[in-house]
Order: sequence, then C-alpha cells, then structure tokens
Amino acid sequence: MKTYLFEVQSRQGNWGKFLVGEMDNEWRRHSVVGDAVRPLLTQCGWGPDHLWVMDLQTLEGAAFRHGGYAKADLDKHRIWGCPLFEPFLTWLYTQDAARLGELDQLVILDAPLALAGYRRSGGTDEGVS
Repeated sequence: MKTYLFEVQSRQGNWGKFLVGEMDNEWRRHSVVGDAVRPLLTQCGWGPDHLWVMDLQTLEGAAFRHGGYAKADLDKHRIWGCPLFEPFLTWLYTQDAARLGELDQLVILDAPLALAGYRRSGGTDEGVS
C-alpha cells in the first residue's frame, strides 16, 4: 500500500491529520481459499478507485470509493473523527486520485470551528454479528 500523510487546517483554527492509502502490490495477491484466478481485492469488490482514509488522531477510518459523497460515506461507517474529516474527504474527492503523491501535504479549508471530534450517527448495526 502506498500511503500519504495530509495535515488539514481550517481557517477558523481546527487541525486534522490524515493518512490516505492506495493499494499497490496487494492487487497481485490471489486467494488461497476462494477463486484463485481473480485477485482477492477484486473478489472483495475493490477497484482502483478505492482509497483507505484514516484520521490519525482517532485511528478510525475506512475504505471509500473516490468521488463519493463524504457525509454519507462517513455516516455509513459511523466513524469517530475530527471535525475536519468530512471537509477533508470532500476535498479529497475533488482531487485526481492518480496524483496523490503530488498534492500539497498541507490543506487549508474553510470549515466551521468545532471543539471536539464526534462519532457519526449514521449506519446500522442490523445484520452485524
């Protein structure tokens, strides 16, 4: 996995730290249990447009399909993140995912001031065991 670190500041004073990962050598890995012909990540529904995004402060994150809707994506996974997670993910979705290594490591965003992170309330526990 190739990883990239981004620091995000809001003009109002918040500071977020994020790790963004894109699969690399993992695409060559084949299942030793299931279909040995197709790569394992493909069998799991992954595509080259998926990114792993983690809040380095809370250590929570998920895999997201690049170009999605940040609020819905974060709610779906009920992620606990800093106030800048959603604005950062929204910004990330507008960037060229093939050029992550060329993006500025410091991202300045307009986002409301918030004093603490929070867990998103979306998603469901239905069917989880």
